[in-house]
Amino acid sequence: MYIICMQKKEFLITGENLTVKNSVEAVLNNTKISLSSVSEKKILSSRKLVEKWITKEEVIYGITTGFGEFKDVRISQKDIEKLQRNLILSHSAGTGKYIPDFIVRLMLLFRINSLAKGYSGVRPELVHHLIKIYNSGIIPLIPSQGSVGSSGDLSPLAHLSLTIIGEGYCKLGGGIIRSSDALRIKKIKPLMLLAKEGLAMINGTQMMSAYLCKSVYDAEYLSKLADISGSLSLEALRGTVKAFSEKIQNVRPHRGQIASAKNLRQLLKDSEIMQSHKNCGKVQDAYSLRCMPQVHGAVKDTIEYCKKVLETELNSATDNPLIFAETGEHIEGGNFHGEPLALIADFLAIAMSELGNISERRIARLVDGSLSGLPRFLTENGGLNSGLMIVQYTAASLVSENKVLSHPASVDSIPTSANQEDHNSMGSIGARKGFEVINNVKKIISIEFLCAAQGIDFLRPLKSGKGSEQAYTYIRRKIKHIKEDTISSELILKISEIIYDERFLKSVEEKTGKLK
Repeated sequence: MYIICMQKKEFLITGENLTVKNSVEAVLNNTKISLSSVSEKKILSSRKLVEKWITKEEVIYGITTGFGEFKDVRISQKDIEKLQRNLILSHSAGTGKYIPDFIVRLMLLFRINSLAKGYSGVRPELVHHLIKIYNSGIIPLIPSQGSVGSSGDLSPLAHLSLTIIGEGYCKLGGGIIRSSDALRIKKIKPLMLLAKEGLAMINGTQMMSAYLCKSVYDAEYLSKLADISGSLSLEALRGTVKAFSEKIQNVRPHRGQIASAKNLRQLLKDSEIMQSHKNCGKVQDAYSLRCMPQVHGAVKDTIEYCKKVLETELNSATDNPLIFAETGEHIEGGNFHGEPLALIADFLAIAMSELGNISERRIARLVDGSLSGLPRFLTENGGLNSGLMIVQYTAASLVSENKVLSHPASVDSIPTSANQEDHNSMGSIGARKGFEVINNVKKIISIEFLCAAQGIDFLRPLKSGKGSEQAYTYIRRKIKHIKEDTISSELILKISEIIYDERFLKSVEEKTGKLK
């Protein structure tokens, strides 16, 4: 998605202030980050306690003991640093395709923010080291598979941590190089991890949080685009706006439904196309048109719920044990468990899959001449030209793929670490496949815009509504009416570039007011 944002000089990390929006925009704009002085004091307070406990040889999980099933194995003081290094090396067991650079950057940002809360018992030096890596543009190379999403995203975060100690590989300037070389180029010394620091780095939900953050950000944008594409489809199919009446929505007052219906009314206001057939005798439209507020609105409500849960997580301490400096306690617990995110990852994927489903049904109606009243497959010279016949196949394929990807991951669990870790969330799997669902929905909605604009062409010189007309003319300034068959994939790519530039939405909102 192409976004235009105002660049900030610096973003201050406090452990409390991340949102979906400011996180994504910080990465998009390559905004430099720094640590707040309040966070630095909190980090130092908890660190002093850890160092005190080590000298007293107190039994603390992961600091003076082994990990997982080895929780009962005592570790001597002389081996504490080796324990932390070994943890990172052994847990770097990922496989599969590498996580996209953007998601890795978010992971790094989120890990810094979690440590900045001051409950992890690490040194301020570790947090500053991570900030240097983030600001330098070094991107750890992280395989996407290997996390079960419960002792945190152990394997992905271990791969992220390799770069800290100068091991493994990373990206710099677009190329893959050894982490040791990247650190040398950026004049950053590898950091030796001390007591608790390796464990603090890998106990967390930052991989699934990162995928979900980008997914929620894109989903919010897509939910507005779906209202716009739906309004164009409704006009091309000569439907009615009656079903979007405020009276109907107010007697079933779901917030998303009310917002979507209002968007549609704003988009379709003063439509000449609507006026041209108001006495046509059609009683009501098909569900994919008439029920847009109910379906699109339910998706909006789901996105909002998922965003609320995620933003709580972004500003949480998620490792184990946690250090409470104010009471002098270390408490072993389970804040690393990914269940809250696993559930919303599945919920978001299901909701966005539905947004794609209903969009594809409108595409199917647009290309079906017997339903649309438009030229079959939206081409004047059918037979010689196939028109937009096959782009509907593509949308149908993506919708079917999304149905498979929307099978929930969170209902599964498999025990690990000799049954010590006997319930796992699978949140990382849910987040990754939800990310794919949203990428598929982007393409489906692009295809709807392509077909709807082509349908509107056949109704000219009648104009669309205030907002939908702006969307149509914006598209037509950049991509012309399709008179003869051409490479369809290039059309899909071109219209995607148009509608996923934030200027497109802004231009529509200049006519309609802010869409929700």
